[in-house]
Amino acid sequence: MSHVPGPIARRPRALPVTGAGQAAAGSYCRTRTSPLWRHLLWAMAAAWGRFLSRAWLCRTAWQGCGRNYRAALCAELKRPLVIEEVTPRPVQPHEVRVNVHFCGINFADILACQGQYQERHQLPFTPGMEFSGMVLETGTDVSTVKEGDRVIGLPGFSGMAEECITDHKNLWQIPEKVSLREAAALPVSYGTAIFALEHRACTQPGETVLVTAAAGATGLAVIDVATNILQAKVIAAAGSDEKCQLAMQSGAQSSVNYSRGSLKEAVGKLVGSGGVNVVIDMVGGDIFLEALRSLAYEGRIVVVGFAGGTIASVPANLLLLKNVSAMGLYWGRYRQQNFPVFSRSLSSALQYCQEGRIQPHIGEVFELEEVNDAFLHVTQRKSTGKVLLSLK
Repeated sequence: MSHVPGPIARRPRALPVTGAGQAAAGSYCRTRTSPLWRHLLWAMAAAWGRFLSRAWLCRTAWQGCGRNYRAALCAELKRPLVIEEVTPRPVQPHEVRVNVHFCGINFADILACQGQYQERHQLPFTPGMEFSGMVLETGTDVSTVKEGDRVIGLPGFSGMAEECITDHKNLWQIPEKVSLREAAALPVSYGTAIFALEHRACTQPGETVLVTAAAGATGLAVIDVATNILQAKVIAAAGSDEKCQLAMQSGAQSSVNYSRGSLKEAVGKLVGSGGVNVVIDMVGGDIFLEALRSLAYEGRIVVVGFAGGTIASVPANLLLLKNVSAMGLYWGRYRQQNFPVFSRSLSSALQYCQEGRIQPHIGEVFELEEVNDAFLHVTQRKSTGKVLLSLK
């Protein structure tokens, strides 16, 4: 079950249009709207008085005057994010303006705000690698999406805002039966899971897959794809009994709590001396080494992340003795190196969700104002499944 926090006090989003405010609204839109629009705007302002906001007026004539929107900004590394009003810029011919509804929170967002991610950003910047929303406006050269389309986006960063402008190549249309909430949980977690299992490990039906950090967003996605798409058997490894239970409920055939003892010994009791065929590791450190030693002959281990904070050195003799393969997966790199394959992983995730074959698990939904609480929730390892920001 996902938990959605209750209502919180919101900061005012617009000023009432009365007196000086009404004059400001007129000044704000005077130079960009036609005489007819100005007449209508003034008439509506007079009728509604202080209950009509400048933001509402400008939203009515979106193309004419635009409006500010709120965004989470990293103004200083290793400091809390701030929520600021941002002035929109025009879209370029190849770009699309999207009204963001949900934004996924990834560990990479947190690392970027600490200056520890492999891609550095000039301050200030808005984090947010993935979002779902509706198209507001398209550039003159865009034909792949149109106003009103529901889309998921992978802008690199900048998704934690009420609006996001991104290249049209970073957008995929959401199928009819997939909600905006579900869609926001798909791109990074399921794109990574599909890539790790299918493209890198070449997982076959009936093989046994060991996944670490199994109750996280990507871990649960791996379980979902391995069991329901690839018909593989899954051993879920996590750091608490509660997380192991969630992994079992999500489709894993068995589980191991690696905070209780040796992962290799526990896996050995489940599968015998033969070992597992595939490991998808997101923890690193000693957990990676034990998982590596749990591989069967010609097994494959895919390194996806280092949530434990330690990067292990690979003992090459272990690769030789069992003819096993150790490989990495930096999913985002495929966007530049092999975009068709990258795009196919996202299209597959959307199609599987449309067909009801996968079900993303959303653990928590935070409001934009709670973005720092959401980051803390992830860093303290309290999260299970996908953590989202709601921008609406």
